[in-house]
Amino acid sequence: MTWSLLGDALAIFFALCGMFFMFVGAVGIVRFPDAYNRLHASSKCSTLGVMGLALAAVFHVGTLAVTTKAIMTIVFALVAAPVGSHMLAKAAHLNGLKPWDRQLSDELQQDKERREGKSPCNAPRGMAASPQSRPARRDPGSDPTARISAAV
Repeated sequence: MTWSLLGDALAIFFALCGMFFMFVGAVGIVRFPDAYNRLHASSKCSTLGVMGLALAAVFHVGTLAVTTKAIMTIVFALVAAPVGSHMLAKAAHLNGLKPWDRQLSDELQQDKERREGKSPCNAPRGMAASPQSRPARRDPGSDPTARISAAV
C-alpha cells in the first residue's frame, strides 16, 4: 500500500514539474523578443517538460516496458532538442535573420568577421592581439551594459 502511494505521489510531482516547464516554454515563445530567444525557450523547456512527463509515466505505471520507453524518450529528447535548436538558429543566422536590437553581442558574426579578416582584432579567439589592433575599452562606470561587456 505505501509503495503504491509513494509511486503515485512521485508521479504527481513529476507530472506537475513537466507541465510547469511546458507552460514556461509556451510563455517564453510568446514573450521573448526574437527567434533566437524563442528557440532557446522552446528547446530547453520542452526537454525538461518531456523528461518530467516521462518520469511521471514511469512512476505511475511502473512496468519494465514503460520504463524502457520512457528512458529512451528522455535520452532522445536530451540529444535531439538542443541539436535541432542549434541547427535552426545557425540556419536562421546564415540566412540573415537579425537578432534582437538590444542584444549585447553576436559571437557568430564576430567569428565570421575574424575569419574573413574584417574584424579590427584579427587574432584567433582566445589569443591576445597586438596592442594597436585592440579596440579601446569604455569606462565601465558609464553605463550598465559596458560593465557586462568589459567583464567579457
